[in-house]
Amino acid sequence: MTDLPLSLYVHIPWCVQKCPYCDFNSHGQKQQALPEKEYVAHLLDDLSADLLTYSELSRREVTSIFIGGGTPSLFSAQAIASLLEGIKQRCNLAVQAEITLEANPGTVESGRFAAYANAGVTRFSIGIQSFNSAHLKALGRIHSGNEALFAISQAKQSGVTTFNTDLMHGLPNQSIDNALADLHKAIAQNPPHLSWYQLTIEPNTPFYSKPPELPADDVLWDIQQQGHAILAKAGYQQYEISGYSQVGHQCNHNLNYWRFGDYIGIGCGAHGKITNASNGTITRTVKVKHPRGYMSLDRAYLDQTTKVEEAERPFEFFMNRFRLVEACDTAEFERYCMMPIDSLTQTHLDKAIDKGLLTNSNQSWQVTPMGRRYLNSLLAEFV
Repeated sequence: MTDLPLSLYVHIPWCVQKCPYCDFNSHGQKQQALPEKEYVAHLLDDLSADLLTYSELSRREVTSIFIGGGTPSLFSAQAIASLLEGIKQRCNLAVQAEITLEANPGTVESGRFAAYANAGVTRFSIGIQSFNSAHLKALGRIHSGNEALFAISQAKQSGVTTFNTDLMHGLPNQSIDNALADLHKAIAQNPPHLSWYQLTIEPNTPFYSKPPELPADDVLWDIQQQGHAILAKAGYQQYEISGYSQVGHQCNHNLNYWRFGDYIGIGCGAHGKITNASNGTITRTVKVKHPRGYMSLDRAYLDQTTKVEEAERPFEFFMNRFRLVEACDTAEFERYCMMPIDSLTQTHLDKAIDKGLLTNSNQSWQVTPMGRRYLNSLLAEFV
C-alpha cells in the first residue's frame, strides 16, 4: 500500500471574543497580549514530538497546511513566518504545498495579508458569514459589511493566487431575500472559492442554551436550492456539501479530510489522524485543549489517542467521503480503510440504494442529490 496523502493542521486558539454559535476550541483575548513567540515554540515542539512518536511520518510528504482557530490573523506576520520556517525544517513539505490561513475581517488592516503572503501563506480563508449588520450583530461578529469587503480587497492584492470566503445562511430572522443578497454580494467580489453553509446550533454554545429563532425548514430549503442555482450560474462548481469553487480552486486540505486522508494536528485541542500501513492501524490523536495546560512544561502535548477499529472504519470513511460530490471508487475504501470490500455488509448498501440515497455502478459509489440532502439518513445505514 502506498502512503496516504498527509496534511498538517495548526490550531491557534485565541479570538477577540467568542461567537455564540461557535463550538470550536477558542478563547477570548480579553485585551491581553498574545504569547506569540512562546506559542509558536510550543507548536514546533508539539510537531517534533509527533514526528518522534510516529516516526513513519518523517519520510512522508506534507501536501497542505491549514492554520485555523480561533482567529489566526491575530498573530503577526513575523510569528506566522517563524512557524512556517520551523515546519519546513521539520517536515518533508511539498514544493507546491497549499498553506491556508484563516482570517476574520475585524482583525485585518492594510497590508496585513500581503505580509502573510510574504511569510509563505498561499491561501486565505476569510470568515465573512454575512454582510448584513443586523445578522452580524446576532452572530456576535466584530466586523461590519464594509470591513468584510475591505478584507476581500486586501486578499486580492496580497499576491496569493486563491482565497475563500465563508458565508452562512439560515441566520436568526433571515429571509430568503436577505440570504440571497449576501450570496450575490459575495459572488460580486469574485472569490475563487466560496464556503456556503447553514448555521447549525451546536451543544455547549450560548445559542444552544438560548436558541435564537431560525427560519422554518421550508425557507431553509428554498435558500439552499435557489443559492445553489445562483452559484452554478456564476461559474461555481459544488464539490462538497458546503464547498463551491471556480475551476482549479478547490481546497486541497479539505479534500484530504473528506477523502479520509491523514493529517497531523498540532496546537490546543488539535485533532490528528495517522495511518500506519506497516501494522494496519489508524490512530486518532487529540492535543491538550486549554492554552495554559498546553504551554505547561510539566505535561505532554498529546492528551488522547484512539485506535480506529475495523468495525468503526466503514462509518468513519463514509461519514467523510460522502460529503463530496465526486464518485467514490470502491478501491479507495480498501486503500484508506485497509479492509477488503467484501467486509462491507451488502444489505446496508442495498438499503441506501433502494432509498435513492446512493447509486452503485462501475466499481464506484455516487451519492445522489437526495443523499446529500439527507446525509445523516445515508450515514445511518453504516452505523
